[in-house]
Amino acid sequence: MVRLKSFLRGRGAALRWGACALAAGVFAWSVAFFYLPGQGFTYMIQFGSKESARYLPELKAVNHYERADSPGYDSQWYAQIAMHPHLRDPVLAKAVDSLPYRARRILFVWGAWVLGGGNPARALNVYAAQNIVCWFILAALLLRWLPPISWGNCFRWAAVLYSFGLIFSVALALLDGPALLLTMVGMMMLECGRPWSGALVMGLCGLGKDTSVLGGAALKPPEPRRPRTWAPWLAQVALVLLPLAAWMVCLRVWLGAGDDIGPRNFARPFAGLANKLQDTLAGLVAGGYPSPQVTRLDLLIFIGLLAQFFFFAFRRRWQEPWWRVGASYAVLMIFLGDAVWESYPSAAARVLLPMTVAFNILVPRGKWWPILLVVGNLGVLASPDLLRPPGRESFVVEGPRALLINPADRHTVEAVFGPSNWWGPEKSRWEFFRWSLGDSTVAIRNPQSFAILADIRFKLRSVDERGASVTLGGKVVWQAHLKPAEVLPGALHDVLLKPGDTVLLFQSDRPPAYPGNFDPRRLTFQVRHLEIDLKERR
Repeated sequence: MVRLKSFLRGRGAALRWGACALAAGVFAWSVAFFYLPGQGFTYMIQFGSKESARYLPELKAVNHYERADSPGYDSQWYAQIAMHPHLRDPVLAKAVDSLPYRARRILFVWGAWVLGGGNPARALNVYAAQNIVCWFILAALLLRWLPPISWGNCFRWAAVLYSFGLIFSVALALLDGPALLLTMVGMMMLECGRPWSGALVMGLCGLGKDTSVLGGAALKPPEPRRPRTWAPWLAQVALVLLPLAAWMVCLRVWLGAGDDIGPRNFARPFAGLANKLQDTLAGLVAGGYPSPQVTRLDLLIFIGLLAQFFFFAFRRRWQEPWWRVGASYAVLMIFLGDAVWESYPSAAARVLLPMTVAFNILVPRGKWWPILLVVGNLGVLASPDLLRPPGRESFVVEGPRALLINPADRHTVEAVFGPSNWWGPEKSRWEFFRWSLGDSTVAIRNPQSFAILADIRFKLRSVDERGASVTLGGKVVWQAHLKPAEVLPGALHDVLLKPGDTVLLFQSDRPPAYPGNFDPRRLTFQVRHLEIDLKERR
């Protein structure tokens, strides 16, 4: 019997470790889809074409991903500072929306520049990938508090790693994930009896994300009846706060006040929370805006954060360092403004990441507590929405790297959909597609100085019965008859891609039609899973 129990315990431990390894493997598999040949992980940085005119010359010289008709997101500004960290250069001030505000969070930006050896292109790629690296280090470090000795701990561990806030930081190459990692390193040092080292790490973390100074709440408070404990505590608090304060003074002297876009980040107590609740409920009543799925996911994230907030508000444990950290961020949650709460995905979940970690570490085991644990982690259900792979502009190119990428300018073989008669790119988990409005072109762009022999594969789908054809160089090279909702595969073999553009013309024998199902667009056919398989040099 003793041997049986020992065997079962050993087998259970192996299964739990296996589950953790599987969770890490799923993450690695998911983020691998974000790597684009020749462009690296720059899809995550969210460069927007509407801002491209102001971008740094160093960025314009690097092959990177830009979202069409988009203003981009915050990471595009930090990435440019990483490429060109000369803060007093007027070129950088023009390229970044508010340099004095963005430059407050300099630690991980400078870190990318240093790790990139001062090379702008390498710094860009380091910045884009640093969240992924930090995620794996965080996964290992989190085992200190949540070792897989029970399935409950496995759930908590995975809930932190797949929390909406952390996945948000990874998917959009933001600073919250690296800042959380450094905060947890500081917590580890404090728990190991090294308060000065822990305070120093917390102070450095404030240079990565200014709100990270709240991690200083973990410092052991002074004892009221022992006056000698006050001086070390005050010195440690100063060690947490002074790096950020000194850096902000330097920025004020060097750059001036600037157009600070930060004031909307904060508001009167509960004002931002109330507005978020009102907007979410209004969206539900209106049937979901901008879509029912987005509204439901946003609601789950909001409910989870409220559950975490109430846990710290009503279960006070002043002597526990993690509780003090979580409670500090719960107080911060009260003052968050509309800029943090509004739209989807809202930034609140990533701003409050340390509260999420503290919640999962501290929620008691047993009784009814697991119910609260599950409710507090409802935001995990929205995380897969952020890990959907990029549509790659409705095409994928495969083949040897020597054929795919021009080493001179890092440009890659790509498909350029014509300027007219194409609706925007759409994607599912496995395929990417575009609907056409009529006769439309796709240019296969070869950036090399030599011709390439390639196979081109695609699938066509129509909303009604119609004929379809593909013309290359004035000659029909493929044609078929489509039936409603039928997905028909097509292939063009041994296509010679000369340097420059090789244009495919997709045509139909009937005008576009309305598909029904409340879709207001007129559609001809859908091009799915366009693949360009590069075979050999010619």
